[in-house]
Order: sequence, then structure tokens, then C-alpha cells
Amino acid sequence: MSEERDIVVVGGGICGLATALALHRKGIRSLVLEGSDTLRATGAAIIMQPNGWRALDQLGVASKLRKTANAIESGRFITIPDGKQEPIPLGGELRCLRRMDLINVLAEDLPSNAIRFGCRVVSVELDPTTSRPLLHLDDGGTIKAKMVIGCDGVRSVVASMVGLNKTGLYSIDVTRGFTRCEDGHGLEKEFVVMSKDGLQLGWLPVDDRLVYWFVTQKWTSPDSRVTLAKDPMLLKSSIVEAMNDFPTDAIQMVSDSDLSTVQWTELRYRPPWEILRRSFWKGAVVVAGDAMHSMAPFLAQGGAASLEDAVVLARCLAKKIKLATVGVHRGPRGRPLSFEKPAVEEAFEQFSKERRARVFWLTMETFFVGSILGSSSGIIKLLAVLFMAILFSDKTGHTRYDCGRL
Repeated sequence: MSEERDIVVVGGGICGLATALALHRKGIRSLVLEGSDTLRATGAAIIMQPNGWRALDQLGVASKLRKTANAIESGRFITIPDGKQEPIPLGGELRCLRRMDLINVLAEDLPSNAIRFGCRVVSVELDPTTSRPLLHLDDGGTIKAKMVIGCDGVRSVVASMVGLNKTGLYSIDVTRGFTRCEDGHGLEKEFVVMSKDGLQLGWLPVDDRLVYWFVTQKWTSPDSRVTLAKDPMLLKSSIVEAMNDFPTDAIQMVSDSDLSTVQWTELRYRPPWEILRRSFWKGAVVVAGDAMHSMAPFLAQGGAASLEDAVVLARCLAKKIKLATVGVHRGPRGRPLSFEKPAVEEAFEQFSKERRARVFWLTMETFFVGSILGSSSGIIKLLAVLFMAILFSDKTGHTRYDCGRL
């Protein structure tokens, strides 16, 4: 079966839903294709910093989300076993959101028919006759679109089509989960990270009862980590065993976590030099979010950067496709919409110009942090430390970015 659509967003995660919502706020309809049968979230929680809140304010959902999570007031980094502490600068408003809260809030303001579940895109190509995108689905069907926005994550089918193929894999991974204390956890509203011999445990309270925790550590071996990932109980036990010198209450927090929330993730990234030299679009196809700039969670900026993408892309598209006077269609609010090639390509080019420097520096800073945490080479670690000191001496500079008005 084949059908035709104006704008198709591939992927119903944070970036896909945020992009569809941003377009909706500008009066532009889109269809989100999600491979899962329901809304889903990869990872338990997401740390949202000031730049992310600016984007959420533009999307019109920040006030709802602020009610779901406490504001974090301070941060500490603690080394084990000497107990040495140093402050973690926060840079402004920081809250730890449940990913499903964010997903649900983004989705609930979309039209009821804006998301199609159980629809997985297996390939994308440009029609040789019309140059329009043609999406091939796993059920054998096809969708002819006037425009495709790929928000389908680090293993993006759409990114491969536009030429963004290369990803790297850090030699460290992350395990995340929630611990709920029905009588209250009694923790301060602070972000705490403890570190020992390449293992880092961090936690933040979401609210007065729920705590989000994460553990990053070097691989013992790829095969053993994948085996552990399939068994949450075994995975949690291995982490607890590795925390032998950590404080008892920290160990207990991981031990008491809800098994259904414990998830292991390998840390893939888009090399920063690929961000500089590759195009983010091809014809009427563009990528955003992890499909464009997948980065490890060391700066807690992957989700926020995706929200920024959504705001900037919708703004660029609205300026171009609503001003054209040929090939006119009518949007949901009666505004003229044009999907002619020049208008679409100008919008994508403007989007790329606005986002390239921002995501390059984010991926570069993340890359250096990953090299410090994961490399076994002392020389590489030293170089990464030196570059961090020179290029990123302002530890909260990345949180002051403003994506602008929608």
C-alpha cells in the first residue's frame, strides 16, 4: 500500500514529538511514525538544565513539567575512599524529569491522529522522477512525503540516507534506574556524584519519594556486559558488588531500586569532526536529535539539544514554507504552505547554519569527557584534560545557550 503525506517525522521519541509539537505550534501539520506500539522512553530519567528549559518554554510545556520534579539546588563530586569533595556548578535551573513525563506532555498537546504507532521505517530514498522522499515501511508499504524529518536516534535510517553514517563507541557504559521510598527518601535537593577507580555513581531526587541514579563504568568485556543487560537482577548485583567501598546508604539505594526501571546502555556517539564536515540534509530530508548529534550523557545535554533542534527547525520551516507563493497548499489555520524544493532547502540550510556550531561544541566537550573517563592511555587522558582546560574552562557555558523564540 502507498499513501502521500506532507511532512513525516520518523521517530516518536523526545526529538520527534518535540519537532511535531513545534510545527503544530506554528500551524503546520505533520505525521509522526513510531515503531513501538505505544509511547516509549529509553532510559529512566533526563536531567534538564537551563537551555533545555528555555526550549520547553517555547514549546509551551515547561510549566506542566516543573510541577513533576523538584528543583536541584546544589551539587557535589566526591572521591572514594578519601571522601574529598568539590562543588558541581549547576548554572541555573536544573531538574530531573521522568522521561515518560516528558514524552507524555509533549504528546498530549498534539492532535489525536498525529502519531502512528507500530510503523517502522526501514529505508528512505529520493524518488528519481519527483525528487520527493519515499519511505519504505517494514510491512511492505510506502509513504510518499513532501518532507521527511529523521528523529530516529543513534542508529538512524534517515541519517544514513543523508550521509551521516559514522558513529563511535565509548569503552564505558551506563546503567540507570529509579529507587522509590514511599515514606520519603530524606535526601537534600542536590546532584551528587561519587567516583572510584573508573566507576561513577550519581543520583538526583526527582521528587520527595523518587530518586534517579546512574552508574558509569568501564567494560569488563563487551560480551559480559551484553549478558548482564539481559538480566536486570544480575546487572544490579554486579554494580552493587563493584561498589564495595562506597557508603552504605549509596549501595542500599541501588540495591532497593525497582528492577523494572534498571536499564543498561552502550554509549555511542557521533564524532565531532563528522558534525563539522557532513551535511544534515539531502533534498527534502533532514535529521535532528540523536540522529544528527548523538552524544553520551556526560554533560546531560542530549535531550536538551534535541529540544533546541525542534524549536529551531520549526522556526526555519515556518519562515520559508509560509512565504513562498508557488505550489501553495493551505495549512490548518488557513496559512499558505509551499513545499517547493527551493523553500524547503533554504529552510534546511538555515537550520544547519544555526545548529552546526552549537552541536559541534557539545559533541566535542562530551568527547573529551568520554576520553578522560574511558581511555586506557595516559597520554590521551592528559591531552583531553588539557583541551578541556583550554576550550571548556567555563563548566556551565553550555547551559546558557538560548535557542530563541519559536
